Amino acid sequence: MDFRIEPRARIRKFPSAEEGLRAIAEKLPHAEAVAASRIEPIRPLLSQIYVQRRRIATISVIVLAASLFVHVMFGANGMVVYKQKRAEFQLLQKQIADEQQENEIYNHKIQELQTDEKAIEKEAREQLRYVRPGEFVYVPPPPVNPPAAHQTAKN
Repeated sequence: MDFRIEPRARIRKFPSAEEGLRAIAEKLPHAEAVAASRIEPIRPLLSQIYVQRRRIATISVIVLAASLFVHVMFGANGMVVYKQKRAEFQLLQKQIADEQQENEIYNHKIQELQTDEKAIEKEAREQLRYVRPGEFVYVPPPPVNPPAAHQTAKN
């Protein structure tokens, strides 16, 4: 068996800090030239933007305020939807109050039918048409509808 260690060519030695700074300093003029060549075509646009900065800021604020106003008024939870929901809530509250009042009437009627003999007799006579011996019930005949008059078509 051979246990010799061969020199590794793949191991890379990190450069020192001085070498790194020297390499950056050597490439710096080239980087400045590239940056200057890239910025030169857009320099007139940048100067126009700088001159118009107040107008651009004012327009941006106005657009932001207008979009915020539209969102607050007409958005998913805006004022228009809020007013609709509030009206619906008030309508439902009124319906609940009406239903509770009707429920109280029915509870009072149930209480009467459970305790009051006259109420029981009244319901038996009206709903079930019960009568006492010797009494007669008069039921009026249903109303007769008059025949509809025939209309003649004019030619």
